[in-house]
Amino acid sequence: MKPLEQTTLPPTPVQGTPEATGQIDDLLTLMARLRADCPWDKKQTNHSLIPYAIEEAYELGEAVQANDDEDIKGELGDVLLQVVFHCQLYAEQGRFDMSDVIATLQEKLIRRHPHVFEAETLTDDAAVKARWDEIKLEEQQAREARGKPKRRLDNTKAGSALMQAQSVQSQASKLGFDWEGVAGAFEKLEEEVEELKAEVRDKSKAEIKANISDIEKELGDCMFALVNVARKLSLDAEAATLTCVHKFKSRFGYIEAQLAAAGKRLEDSDIEEMDALWEAAKQHERSS
Repeated sequence: MKPLEQTTLPPTPVQGTPEATGQIDDLLTLMARLRADCPWDKKQTNHSLIPYAIEEAYELGEAVQANDDEDIKGELGDVLLQVVFHCQLYAEQGRFDMSDVIATLQEKLIRRHPHVFEAETLTDDAAVKARWDEIKLEEQQAREARGKPKRRLDNTKAGSALMQAQSVQSQASKLGFDWEGVAGAFEKLEEEVEELKAEVRDKSKAEIKANISDIEKELGDCMFALVNVARKLSLDAEAATLTCVHKFKSRFGYIEAQLAAAGKRLEDSDIEEMDALWEAAKQHERSS
């Protein structure tokens, strides 16, 4: 990686309407233009972009599952946008740029494939995976030698917040930090829910807004505690939540279809009518 003082500055924005050329340099210049001229892009930070990066990765997975080339191209582009956007922001901070990221990736791929680029011979994918893990361990040991010690919970699985929560809880459990059964997890969940309620009970909208940071922390505690319940029941919190999301979308779709059959739109309905149709959707699920 280049020394900091050699890091390439962000490209200079070009005036006029650019063309879609398919060239990475033109994409980087386009991103610089958006940062200079778009009010939304101007206000973004590396931290504010995190939810979008996660969302785009999931949408890419859905597009691959659907196997639609146009959707896949679009979603791959959206994932690439997140990489380009982050690189633009870090380049503006004088930390590194896209070429540094690409070089780091190239170095990693070369280093982790000695069976391709060196004399090592690995006969199957299992051997490749085992060697990959060995090299990752060597890399971690090198980081520790540079003063970056590995903590016991650093093996947390990357993914959504629910996936990370369940992974870190499982790691802590292996180290003896856990309840014997699910009862303790339920008690903790009830405790956290009461703390959340206390933060909003008898509060005005203005008071809630002023205290939103503390409320967010209490809500996070509730979510984390609920994941613990799932883990103690040997359930996958992510899968359970996705099942709920799909169920909600299906039932809401039923509501929309029934209203359309009656010549109405969702906007023309009220909560009482939609709630009645929601119950009808549940009955429809049971009978189908």
